[in-house]
Amino acid sequence: MIVDDSAVIRGFLTRWLEAEADIEVVAIANNGVVALREFQRTRPELVILDIEMPEMNGLTALPQLVEMDPDVQVIMVSTLTRRNANVSLKALSSGAADYIAKPESIRVANEKEEFHRGLMQKVRALGATRRSRNSIANNVAARPLLRQVLPKQRRTPLISEKNSLKLRPLETGFEPEVIAIGASTGGPQALFKTFDALRGKTSLPILITQHMPGTFTTILAEHLNKIYDKDCVEATDGERVLGNRVYVAPGGWHMTVARRNLDVVIELNQEPPENYCRPSVDPMLRSLADVYGRHVLAVILTGMGQDGLDGCKKLAESGAVVIGQDEETSVVWGMPGAVANAGLCNKVLPLQKIPVAIENLTCGGPV
Repeated sequence: MIVDDSAVIRGFLTRWLEAEADIEVVAIANNGVVALREFQRTRPELVILDIEMPEMNGLTALPQLVEMDPDVQVIMVSTLTRRNANVSLKALSSGAADYIAKPESIRVANEKEEFHRGLMQKVRALGATRRSRNSIANNVAARPLLRQVLPKQRRTPLISEKNSLKLRPLETGFEPEVIAIGASTGGPQALFKTFDALRGKTSLPILITQHMPGTFTTILAEHLNKIYDKDCVEATDGERVLGNRVYVAPGGWHMTVARRNLDVVIELNQEPPENYCRPSVDPMLRSLADVYGRHVLAVILTGMGQDGLDGCKKLAESGAVVIGQDEETSVVWGMPGAVANAGLCNKVLPLQKIPVAIENLTCGGPV
């Protein structure tokens, strides 16, 4: 279902989605009031929801949609402003699965194409996750995305048995000097929960690369700063990497580290995107492997695609420790799944157990 007060945006979204053979748009609405009525009637799997609309905005409609169907996948859409970035992060805490920023002008070719590509990636990733979670044991035939809701069933994991994952052994005497976290779809929610549970548990510097545009990363750092008991900042070029501090990669920039004399410093660059992303997790992890060697604790949280796979390969070669979020608690098990399936993880854990593992690994305790 498409919900947007702009007829132009509704038109573009409808044409893009209906051009795909396995996607069907079952309802269109121009505000939250109409959206609730249409949602009740059609029960779509996925909703593309604008934030700013007359009568009822997206943030007001969101919890009511989620109440009607807790499994619905909602992508928030907004223009790239500080206010909308703040609202989008609130929406992610209220049940939205992902967000995407509207281009300044939908009629500018390159901006329109980037918006189109990004939206379709998110729709397909979330649609695949929804179908996996609602798959029925007797192999019901595949159906179009955005159609009716299947009866709730226990999800069928991509990896059928926990023991089928090949894990790297945890070596004794591991002493991390830095923590790195990579995330994409579902990442903000996972980060908020992780840092709330990490309060007072570690003094190590933490570097975060979350797939987000500028402004959104600024707001993300501010939100984390309110949750965590250490300083959380959007990283700046040349600043020292210090303990009791969290560094968030700014949107549009890759964040890496380098050693300068006795200090380790942040280096930002605008080299080409990797895995279609800038910031990308891979450059951060590769640079950490170069500087810290085996003394890195990397955590790959929920996200689509396989960003982080290349960096984790280098970390594994260095003897560093890698933790992946499990499929059950991931919004999209793309990034952590790629790393886990490659046999690069020392542990694959549900989100709620990751803060405990971080604490234990930084204190030399059992995981």
